[in-house]
Amino acid sequence: MNKSSKTSGPCPTELTVVKRQLRQETIRRKTAEDKLKDSRLHYNQLLAQSLLMQEQLRHLSHQILLTQENERKHISRELHDEISQILTGINVRLAALKVEAAANTGTLKRNIISTQRLVEKSVATVHRFACELRPAMLDDLGLIPALNTFIKEFVQRTGLRVDFFPMPKDKIEKLDSLKRTVLYRVAQEALNNVDKHAHASLINISIQVMENSLRMEISDNGISFNVNRTLSSKRHKRLGIIGMRERVEMTGGTFAIESEPEKGTTVSVQILFDESQPGV
Repeated sequence: MNKSSKTSGPCPTELTVVKRQLRQETIRRKTAEDKLKDSRLHYNQLLAQSLLMQEQLRHLSHQILLTQENERKHISRELHDEISQILTGINVRLAALKVEAAANTGTLKRNIISTQRLVEKSVATVHRFACELRPAMLDDLGLIPALNTFIKEFVQRTGLRVDFFPMPKDKIEKLDSLKRTVLYRVAQEALNNVDKHAHASLINISIQVMENSLRMEISDNGISFNVNRTLSSKRHKRLGIIGMRERVEMTGGTFAIESEPEKGTTVSVQILFDESQPGV
């Protein structure tokens, strides 16, 4: 037997290569596992965000339906309580006038005048409902006249002082119909909120032209509130603020609301002018 014959094995160079390959394969697999974990984490985050957004949309849809139903109830009740009663009163008076006309009594003229006043009251009530649903003046004369009319009626109804500082009418009317409507609705909702919740004595409304946009601010000197808490509340009252924000964002604009103790609340809206109308 040859003394030099021994069990052959890999040389050191081959071992080094194998170890390097194993190390690279381990690193590759570890990297792939890490990427898979990151992918799963990202997917779970997206899924959680999607579920949250779906829940928020369901909640918002529920609130919208509740608000629409409440508005319908309000209009139905007002029509029944005010218009129906007025028309019933007119019918009763007309029946009495028929009798008086036959008898030729001296009270006929007074009763006719009284009946005419009832008709005028019913017409005014119907006009008020129509303006709340959609002011014809907004379409016929534009935003500034419509806001002036609403503010005048608001002041008469609430006794609050409102200072209105609009910019030139021709600049505002270069906004399209949707954007003018959004500005009107935001002002309407903001003033009604002040009347209901702020206990304010003064409201300032300003409309200014920026470089390529229009900015409207509505501020009051009433009591403040926690904006974040109100927005996160599940009570349907917050839908007024959400509705304003949704309307503005629908036009590509920005909406902000700030409320601080001793400073009151300020609602800010900024809406871009149409690109087809430069140099406004």
